[in-house]
Parts: sequence; structure tokens; C-alpha cells
Amino acid sequence: MTETTDTVPGWFSREELDAVRDRLPILYVNAVPVRIDDSGAVTSVGLLLRVAPNGEISRALVSGRVLYHERIRDALLRHLEKDLGPVALPRIPVSPQPFTIAEYFPTPGVTPFHDPRQHAVSLAYVVPVAGDCQPRQDALDLVWLTPQEAAGADVQQEMSGGQGVLLRQGLAHAGCLP
Repeated sequence: MTETTDTVPGWFSREELDAVRDRLPILYVNAVPVRIDDSGAVTSVGLLLRVAPNGEISRALVSGRVLYHERIRDALLRHLEKDLGPVALPRIPVSPQPFTIAEYFPTPGVTPFHDPRQHAVSLAYVVPVAGDCQPRQDALDLVWLTPQEAAGADVQQEMSGGQGVLLRQGLAHAGCLP
């Protein structure tokens, strides 16, 4: 007997998802979209402009939940396409390895990462994209900055929930920061 698993984005009702978030850490992926030159050096970093549920506007990385029975690679591709468009052409490595694991807590100050909705564990990746990127879904805008601009104090202040810390870690992992 073959059992099917429902993995469409709305497979939990809002109430069910809230109940799960109250009891279990949720698995997420974060992606730092980058453009690279022929030698593999990062030339620019893509940051989204989003409106948070509380109405706050901030810069953000690509992020989202990993669905039940979904491979990490597929979750990364799904969220990159959802946020950057179907022709972003992300280059996911054959064996994706996160540059870090970020643990988001609903209580501020436990780690640099904060999500008031839940305890979430996020695998974070730097992902080169080669195609045309257009903000989609709930993203208002997409800007491409140099790694130095993205790591600067002005941009860091525009990021919430610790995503600025995650961005700087990704840039350091890619050799863009000391």
C-alpha cells in the first residue's frame, strides 16, 4: 500500500501551525543570494525588502520552512524561486552544506536570532544565482549590493531578527569579510 504525504504549502491550517509552533522547533532554510565572477568571488549580494507581520519594513534574506518529506535542496530551490522568480537560476551544490545553523527563539537575547512566532532552526547557505531575479510573493523589492555595502552598518540596521548577523556570517564564509 502506497501512502501519500500532502506537502503543499498550506498543509497545516493556521491554527494547526500555531499549535505546532508552540510545541516544536520548526526547520527552515536561509539563503544569501549572491552573484559571482568567473573566479567564484562574490561580487554582489541580493537583499529583499519585506513587510513584517507587525507592519515593520526591513531587509531580509531568502527564507522559509522545510516541508514534511522535502529535501533541503528542494526547499532551497522552492524558496529561491518563490522570492527571486522562476529564472533566478540558483546554483545549489551537489552536496549542500550550510555555512551555519541559526537557532531562532521567540525570547529575545537567547541567541542573536529572534522570531517572535516560534523556536526555529535554520540551515543557512550562500547560493550563487545566475539568472534574472525579480522580487515575488511578499517581497516589495530586491536590491543588489556589494559585499561591503551589505555588511555596512546602514544595511545591518535595516535587517531584523538577527538576519544581519547571518548575512555577515555568510559573507565571512564566502571570504568577503575578515
